[in-house]
Amino acid sequence: MENYGEQTASGYFRVAQESKEPYAPEVEAQFQADAEQIIARYPQKRSALLPMLHLVQSVDGYVTGRGIALCAELLELTEAEVSGVATFYTQYKRHPNGDYTVGVCTNTLCAVMGGDKIWDTVSERLGIGHDETTEDGKITLERVECNAACDFAPVVMANWEFFDNQTPESTLQMVEDLRAGKDVRPTRGPDKVATFKETSRVLAGFLDGHADEGVGAGPASLEGLKLAKERGWTAPAMGGTSDVQPEGSGAPAGAGAGQPGEEHSSTDTPANAPGEKPGTDASDSTQQPATPGEKGN
Repeated sequence: MENYGEQTASGYFRVAQESKEPYAPEVEAQFQADAEQIIARYPQKRSALLPMLHLVQSVDGYVTGRGIALCAELLELTEAEVSGVATFYTQYKRHPNGDYTVGVCTNTLCAVMGGDKIWDTVSERLGIGHDETTEDGKITLERVECNAACDFAPVVMANWEFFDNQTPESTLQMVEDLRAGKDVRPTRGPDKVATFKETSRVLAGFLDGHADEGVGAGPASLEGLKLAKERGWTAPAMGGTSDVQPEGSGAPAGAGAGQPGEEHSSTDTPANAPGEKPGTDASDSTQQPATPGEKGN
């Protein structure tokens, strides 16, 4: 019997003892054959860990103790190293997950467009909260920080397939159809939503034949491209901006960005690189990244 329901904080770091029982011989043989294909894609074995953890979920429905042990063995890592990665990324589950993960975006734009209402309605109807699963094992509900589809807010995802411009009613209908075993078609993407295990196998790198189905980008996402074509807009040429300034601008050659006629000193602070903190020097050898602590299984 799967232990669905409310999860405690420790559930992210420990798994049930039964999940550490070895795989059946035929299951392990297939896992190792699949793992061999994944590992062959990378120059270093350890680089295959992320897809390998998805492979574990495609077999067990979550990252089990036996899955961690087998990944560690095949990739020549410690179980602590594997477990540390499995508890870092939210797509990896350390407790049994439902057949369908329904993620409701409640980030700013989706929230004001109705995402909070969708969340409240679905959570109340299912009787579960964030990262909890219905007793029938069908639906795991998640409050998602961003579904990366703000132009279609409010957005809900089912196993990471898009359901755009949702309402509480449309989301409830989608959830009930999934629970009833019906084929449910997302707004964009494949013809139907795959199960969590099937999706995990795709994320491990094994194609399911549905990659070219459905719409990839909807009208709202393409509006900017449409306007650019209508107005003849093009991207800047490679190699940076020209030093030539429009006549009468008052700016000396080489002045670069800024207001017309504004002078720039050679001592001006350079712009920081992406991801760099303002005012820091990327060459400062005193700034060392923190070393993550090892987490146990």
